[in-house]
Amino acid sequence: MNNPEILIIDDEPQIRKLLQITLQSNDYKVTETSVAKEGLIMAANHPPDIILLDLGLPDENGHAVLKKLREWYSKPIIILSVQNNEEDIIKALDNGANDYLVKPFRTGELLARIRTALRSPVNDDESPVNIYNDLEIDLAARQVKKKNEPIKLTATEFTLLSLLAKNQGKVLTHQYLLKQVWGPSYINESQYLRVFIAQLRKKIEDDPNKPLHIITQSGVGYRFL
Repeated sequence: MNNPEILIIDDEPQIRKLLQITLQSNDYKVTETSVAKEGLIMAANHPPDIILLDLGLPDENGHAVLKKLREWYSKPIIILSVQNNEEDIIKALDNGANDYLVKPFRTGELLARIRTALRSPVNDDESPVNIYNDLEIDLAARQVKKKNEPIKLTATEFTLLSLLAKNQGKVLTHQYLLKQVWGPSYINESQYLRVFIAQLRKKIEDDPNKPLHIITQSGVGYRFL
């Protein structure tokens, strides 16, 4: 298998150097640029396996760049930014980012996020049955098993779980989940989500207080692992 290729779009020379050393030492191929315009051209001419995108670019706002990329680029995009306010994080994730790391970040955590993002997503047609350690989700039959024992889920619980599973590794915001599962008029009804996430954890996790599958991203949303 060829080594994954990563495109870095970041205007900080020190960050690009750190990323280049870290990624190349972990067998990733790296290309880089400091400006949005060149990054968009590089991504179009030779689409990488993943893009690391800074929001504070000198020639264009990173959120606008993210939107442009998502018009045609379907592979993972991880945001690296000094902006750590909740609004920016939610905006980036809602606009199609797979993940968001605040600078300064730990290189070990970045590598883990990259590995997660690069894992093949669930495909309904090719993989109707998906297994995550001891958890089996049959999307076609709408059935879930844990340690080969059937788990009874309500229709809403299954819809929520399948949505998380089909976006494995990606942070899904509260608003996105509420809109997809309950509809646009429910995007501010966060209590719905808390209740159903708690119910799902009781049914699929060994310890609902220390979940291994449905992970909370504080103030933002949830990620399925």
